This record gives sequence, structure tokens and C-alpha cells, in this order.
Amino acid sequence: MSLPAANGDLLGELDRPAEVFRHLGPNWYAAVMGTAIVANGANALPVDVPGLHAFAVAIWALSFLMLLALMAARAVHLTRHADVARSQLLDNPATAVFYGCPPMALLAVGYGTLALGPAVIGMRAAVALDAVLWTLGTLYALLAAAGVPYLMITRHRPEPGSANPTWLLPVVAPMVAAALGPALVPHLPEGQARATLLFGCYGMFGASLLATLVLLPGIWSRLAGGPPSPVALTPTLFLVLGPLGQSTTAVVQIADAAAEAAPGYAAAARAFAVLYGAPVMGFALLWLGLAGAANLRALRGGMPFAMTWWAFTFPVGTCVTGASGLFRSTGLDALAGMAVLLYLLLVTAWAVAGVRTVRGALSGRLFLPAAPRPAPLRPLPAA
Repeated sequence: MSLPAANGDLLGELDRPAEVFRHLGPNWYAAVMGTAIVANGANALPVDVPGLHAFAVAIWALSFLMLLALMAARAVHLTRHADVARSQLLDNPATAVFYGCPPMALLAVGYGTLALGPAVIGMRAAVALDAVLWTLGTLYALLAAAGVPYLMITRHRPEPGSANPTWLLPVVAPMVAAALGPALVPHLPEGQARATLLFGCYGMFGASLLATLVLLPGIWSRLAGGPPSPVALTPTLFLVLGPLGQSTTAVVQIADAAAEAAPGYAAAARAFAVLYGAPVMGFALLWLGLAGAANLRALRGGMPFAMTWWAFTFPVGTCVTGASGLFRSTGLDALAGMAVLLYLLLVTAWAVAGVRTVRGALSGRLFLPAAPRPAPLRPLPAA
């Protein structure tokens, strides 16, 4: 049965099964990331709510199934539409940056497997599966973090003042690996293996953090002094929260694992986690207010749904895990309350993005190529 012809020949392409996957870009992995972080965030919350663990396990299972389905769909895309896949990476800087999403999806689902999966598949299978997903996700993350900026410098050559928050996606992927790798430390042999993983995570933390600091000034210059960004990119303001919340999660997780991998540095790691994480989470709350206000303005101006709405989920989820980790380190009830409020925001954003994505996928609109020049954000009407 063919889809309605309201969108002309483009929707007509979807009559052929393989054509559904023609424009299935790596940005779709953001839905897997956003779903996995709902499960991982629930598991990290420092509260005991009846049914919360069961909810987390169910959402992890959903994210795992989504990952498998999307990997299969992307395999069709890469084999049947190799020309489109090459252009997404090599010729289009606007889509190349989204190659940071697949490794983060692998890493987030892998961590959920280790944290929530043992009751379903057993501990040995959960450890083995997380080890595979973390290894693949980490290698992919490092390749994206180095490869996409290399392409931007040598091939894409974006115009001055064109930076936007999506540029953070490739370089923040190693931070996710740094935050989720320490969970595997207790499952490695004592000695060099544990220490190597721990300090390797510290290395990825530093690489991702410094790369983020290199990019942020250009992004801010575009936001504050450049031309108006397309309205469809307004949700991507939330992406700045990703390196903030994820780096806080990373230092806390590394500190927790240091006692088993490098006990001589455990006390210093715990102190660093608090001294780094507290001010960074403060800035995250400031940016959350700014990004939230900008998106409320865009919604009042008629911002349509796009896959960029998934930017409301994973970055907020990293702040949930960051605040929860700081609570474990400090015992401050205010941090527990912050984590709960952020989690409620996360679940709300995930539900909205999920429902709108399902509707868009069923209608076929989300399988069309993005408009080349979205309308700029309209000025806020005078009061």
C-alpha cells in the first residue's frame, strides 16, 4: 500500500521497501541514546521508589531492541544506498557530525546491560555483552572524535561563523566511554588490566574535555553574534549539557573505581570528582535555564517537530547521572533533589520525543531528506 502523495514524488519513493532507508542517517541513534539514558538515569537515582527498578529494566530492554533494529536498518542503508551514506559523511558537514551518535548509543546500551541486564540474561552474559559494546563503542567514538574534525578541516571547510552545538557530538563520544568504562574495572584481573582501563578512561576524559573547550568559543560566537540559527536547530542548545553532565559522571565513576584499580590515587580521585563536578554542574544548571528559555520561545513561534528534539533527552540524562554521582560522593540532599527533578524533566522530554517520532515515522515524513534551508527563528513578539 502506498503512502499519501501529499508530499509529492519524495513520498512516492517510500513505496519501495528499501527506499524507506535511503535517508536514514546516523542522527537516528539519538533516539537509542535518549531511551538508554532514561533507564540508566533511573538506575542511578538516589531514591527508592516502588517499581522504579522494574521500569528501568523495561526501558533498557526497549533501548536494546531499538539498537538492534536500527543497526539492521542502517545496514540496509549502507549497502543499498552507499552513495547517500558517503555523502552524509564525506560531503555534508551538517550530517557528518551525527556520526558521534552511534558510538554513544552502543556505550549507553552496553552500560545498561551491565547495570540492569543481569536479572534478565545473567551476570556473565551481561558482562560479556557490555565488554563487547563498550569496546566497539569506544573505538568508534575515538574514530569519530578524530575523523569528523579532520574531515571538517580538510574537506568540508565550513564557513566562518557556522559553528553550532551539533559540532560537539563527535568529540563528546569519548567522554561517554570514559564515564561508562569504569563499570568494567571490577570484572578485569587485578593489577595492570584494571589500572590501564582506569587511566585510559582518564585519558579519554581529558581528550574530550579539551576538544569541547576548543569548540565552545566558536559555538558561543555563532549563538551570540552570528546569523540566526535555523529554528530546527534550537533544541541542539541542550547538547552543551552533554559534556558537562557526562564529564561529571565520568570523574565520579572513575573515582569509585580507583579504589580497586589504583588505590594510591583513590583519595585524590574522590576529591577531584567533587571539586570538578560541583562547579560544572552549577554551569550546567545555568545553561539549562538558557536553553530552556530559547526553546520555549521557539515553541511559541511554531517550531515544528524534528529529530533534533531528541537533544532534549540524553544531555539532560547525563546531568541526572552526574548529580546522582555527586550525591553519592557528598551526601548532600540538595543534589538528590536536583537529580530527581532533572529525571522528571528527562522522562517528560523522552515521552514527547518518542511519541512524535513514532507519529512521524508512521507518516513517512521522518524518512524524507531534511529541508536544505530551514526558516530562521522569528524574533520574540513585543509584550
